[in-house]
Amino acid sequence: MSGFQGKQVASAVIDRARGGDTRAHEVIFRTFSAPVYTLALRMTGSASTAEDLLQDTFIEVMRSIGRYRADASLGTWIRTVAVSKCLMYMRSAWRRRATLFRDLPDDHHASIGLTSLEAPVQLRLDLERALTRLPDVSRIVVLLHDVEGYTHREIAELMGMSVSFSKSQLARAHGRLRKTLASHSENALDRHEHAT
Repeated sequence: MSGFQGKQVASAVIDRARGGDTRAHEVIFRTFSAPVYTLALRMTGSASTAEDLLQDTFIEVMRSIGRYRADASLGTWIRTVAVSKCLMYMRSAWRRRATLFRDLPDDHHASIGLTSLEAPVQLRLDLERALTRLPDVSRIVVLLHDVEGYTHREIAELMGMSVSFSKSQLARAHGRLRKTLASHSENALDRHEHAT
C-alpha cells in the first residue's frame, strides 16, 4: 500500500505555501517526506540517493506549488513529482555507473521458528530484499503498479514505453519474485534441518 494514502494537508496551508509561507512548506514536507523517501529508496535501492531525491522532490514541489491545481490530491501530485525525479535519476548515465556502489546490505539469512507476529515482518523483509535484486526497470514497474497503484497506461506514459511493455515487465518481475522468495524459504528450511 502506498504511504501517500490518507495523508492530507488543509487547503489553507496549500494556499499559504503558494504564497511562499515557509511554515506551510514545512507542514507539507513533514506530511509527505516519509512516503517520498520510502518510494525513492524502493525505486533506487540506495539510502543516500533516496535522501537526495527527497530533497530534489521537495525543491521542485515548493518551486511549483503555484501550478498545483487540486485536480488530484496534493499527495498524488507530490507522488508524481517524486516518481518523475526517480525516473530521471534512473535514466541518467551516472546512475548506470553508480550501480556498482549500492549501499543496502545483502547479508540477511532467513529465520526459521518465527512467532506468528514475526513471520509477516520477515516476509516483508524478504520481499524488500527480493525487490532490490530485480533489474531497475522491473523493480520500478512493480513499485509503481503494486505499491503506488499506477495503471499500466500511466506507467507506460511515465516511462515512455508501451502498455504491453509495462504488463510484460510486471509479469516477469512477479515470476522472479516468486522464485526468489521460494528459494529463500527452501534455503531457510535446509539450514533449520541441518541445525537440529
